[in-house]
Amino acid sequence: MDYSILIGGAAGQGIETVVELLEKIIKRAGFNVFTYKDYMSMVRGGHNFMQIRFSDDEIYTYNSKVDIIFAMTQETISKHHDKLKSGGIIICDESFEENDFIKLPLQKLAKDLGNTKVVGTIGVGFIIKYLGISYDIAANTIKTFFKDENIDVNLEAFKIGYNIGENKYQLQSLEDDKILINGNQALALGAIAAGVKFYCGYPMTPSTSVMSYISRHANEMGIVVDQVEDEVAALNMALGASFAGVRAMTGSSGGGFALMVEALSLAGIMEIPIVLFNAQRPGPATGLSTRSEQGDLRFVIHAGHGEFPKMVIALRSPEDAFYQTARAFNLADKYQIPVVLLTDEYLADYDMTIKPFDFTKITIERYISNENEIEDERYKRYKYTESGISPRLVPGIANEKLVLVDSHEHNEYGNIDESIETRVNMMKKRMKKLDNLRTEIQEPDYIGAENPEYLLVGFGSTYGAIKEAVLRLNLTSEKFGALIFGDIYPFPVERLNYYSNKAKKIIVVEQNYLSQLKSLIDEYTDIKVDKSILKYDGRAINSDDIIQELNKFLSNYTI
Repeated sequence: MDYSILIGGAAGQGIETVVELLEKIIKRAGFNVFTYKDYMSMVRGGHNFMQIRFSDDEIYTYNSKVDIIFAMTQETISKHHDKLKSGGIIICDESFEENDFIKLPLQKLAKDLGNTKVVGTIGVGFIIKYLGISYDIAANTIKTFFKDENIDVNLEAFKIGYNIGENKYQLQSLEDDKILINGNQALALGAIAAGVKFYCGYPMTPSTSVMSYISRHANEMGIVVDQVEDEVAALNMALGASFAGVRAMTGSSGGGFALMVEALSLAGIMEIPIVLFNAQRPGPATGLSTRSEQGDLRFVIHAGHGEFPKMVIALRSPEDAFYQTARAFNLADKYQIPVVLLTDEYLADYDMTIKPFDFTKITIERYISNENEIEDERYKRYKYTESGISPRLVPGIANEKLVLVDSHEHNEYGNIDESIETRVNMMKKRMKKLDNLRTEIQEPDYIGAENPEYLLVGFGSTYGAIKEAVLRLNLTSEKFGALIFGDIYPFPVERLNYYSNKAKKIIVVEQNYLSQLKSLIDEYTDIKVDKSILKYDGRAINSDDIIQELNKFLSNYTI
């Protein structure tokens, strides 16, 4: 079984509340859930829609076709009618002009209840009855979902909607053994698990919910959260906190990340560990502020003036976001470098059921030296070492040792030094870290046939769509494989070289115009990419999109 429900309407109509309630009911009935969100950058009006897909099997992305459309505006029908599967239904208010749909007295019933805001809950009741999901599971979910003063009226609204509905399906409940989470929540949880103690940032869609989530749990977890005046201040303050010895983090979206670039170079020369993230959205400038794209890959890799070591990790799923964020803090501390997490609006916002996180897999490795471990009488903050990593002391805690740092080029002690010898030695020292960092780089995940004829290559949030496309394609013949990169700078090439030697065709899948992942492959390997499947309209790619493009490209092969 595999069903999809689309709920559409205007901002301010409570669409998100309807979706959150519906997906929680379905999740508590034991089904796997994937909720895709498409919303405009306005508080009221416009057209927003969300799709809930659920199944008793694993699902990794959203569907192009839906079984149910719940239209809260006339525009929803005109925009999405062509997505309806054969035999699907459209639910709308009786005041709508269309005659072929299920028209319910939603507004009238809500008005009779004395609360016009419960229109959506009446619709949820009708949908739950239609699907045959347990009434008790839904009612109990409502009791925990709404605030006390709103529980009774929403229970009554749900009951009314349920009673006017008819069963088409009779879905049997399964074991509810998963959590429902989005990428930004998972990223925030990963930071908390890693021991972050200071988070600062400036609100910018779609990065803001990371700060909001950490802020909600700040008191219980002993975290200082500060909403600052701009992104310039955000990274500089986070660097100050890290210099003082606490794990610190900040993040933004493309435009905000651009403002952090000077401070990113400061982290590079001062060798201060920091974790920051860029939740991508389509640019240039404000672009499509509530949409998704992967257009900042090259920008993030090359961000900062001058040359200094950094690491970039593209997050692939909510589960990946949790574990990779925690890992990023350890790597930043070990190598005393910035680690940039690359995500996007799609991954930030979609909800997905996954197995609960295993917190026993998270270790906190600080790599801060003890004052007694310093052999030199006068502390050398930037001591030349074989690895390029100098002993790190925390100022104020190191009572007998003076910790000097500087944004200018400096000698081992941290004093400004413009000599040729010092410049050459310090550049070599800093860049040595990349050699050791390369030994810790994780190869991309591989999915599919061991000897693929066709190899798909992607990074970050395209993971779910590519994985599902390969699984679908291999149902008829084991000819497809896929590599999806997480660690993307320094660029890992071993597994890419291995599978590309097996495949007849290499197809890159990414959400940008210039095929930036392909350009990395061109730069670091001799592999010839045969085709780039690109999407840059601000909407997330899914498995249907990929298979459709493959059909065009591989016209001599029946998929």
